[in-house]
Amino acid sequence: MNMIKGLLVSATLVTSSLPVVSFAQETTVNMINPLPRSTVFYPLVVGEALGYFADEGIKVNLLPSDTSIPYVAFIQNGQADLSMLDPNETINALNAGAEISTVYEVMQNAPEGVAVLSGGTYKTMSDLIGTTVGLVSDRDRAFLQAALDVTGHSIDDVNTVVLGESGPTLAAAIRDGKVSAISGSVFDWAGLQAAGIALDLITPDELLASPANTFAINTNMIEEKRAAMEGFLRAWSKGMYVSMVNPAVVETMLRQAVPEEWEDEASGLSLLAGVLPMNISTTPRLGDVQSQVWTDIQPRMLTSGAIEKIVDVSTFLNDTYIAAANDFDKAKVEADAAAWAKSNK
Repeated sequence: MNMIKGLLVSATLVTSSLPVVSFAQETTVNMINPLPRSTVFYPLVVGEALGYFADEGIKVNLLPSDTSIPYVAFIQNGQADLSMLDPNETINALNAGAEISTVYEVMQNAPEGVAVLSGGTYKTMSDLIGTTVGLVSDRDRAFLQAALDVTGHSIDDVNTVVLGESGPTLAAAIRDGKVSAISGSVFDWAGLQAAGIALDLITPDELLASPANTFAINTNMIEEKRAAMEGFLRAWSKGMYVSMVNPAVVETMLRQAVPEEWEDEASGLSLLAGVLPMNISTTPRLGDVQSQVWTDIQPRMLTSGAIEKIVDVSTFLNDTYIAAANDFDKAKVEADAAAWAKSNK
């Protein structure tokens, strides 16, 4: 089954298994992303805690995230208003003929990286040549290949082994020298650091700038859903801004909203430390879409086999909501966060 047919079949499956939600009142924004409310995407939690989504007349409904159906199918058939996609999902969906637009960059830094023991023998990508490098999962192979490519090496210059996502297993592998490095993500580093493993990242700078997670919308619905989308993204941007000026209050909000992520204190702190900068935009306008970054990353994605064809960025990047998403009083947000902290000591 080719990808286009697969998306069409997926859309049919979604329609038959879940009720189609009407957007007539423009009060509920249906979003599908990889996780329920979580520290990982804390601007949602912060925006809800401070009432910013409610102020916009928005109620956020998170759709099931463990589906095997491609997320893009949800926005294609109208069940989701927004879908959080990574670059691979975006480009592959476009190559399959999906009519989607990327309207906001949730994370502008790559969560993936290559980590080594802090103060250990291995300090650069070149030091890994001839050694065994651990992969958290097989999907981390493509990133390791890209990291080696940009430093003049090849994936064939190292041995690889898939270690799995178990924190103790990862910790033992790198601590005991079974692997020289681990190719994984900020979420994996959180578990390792919570286990007392000090790490250094040797990820090439060229791979750090990446639209790791973005909001995509059905291109045909951009104008019809403008009011709701602008309100949603403005509330999200306010949640992001709070973390830029008052990260301590973000921690308190998360402890209250997602206590299960703080049952292990060290893990909670490590996860927050990892994702805090990930959710802060590097562009002057929060969430802005970056044409040059998308242009630069696609050749590497093509070389690694992650995508089949490069896509012209002008055909899917759309900053039509960005001005509205940044149209808020920063001083007011700062005051709101301070007032919340005072009431929730």
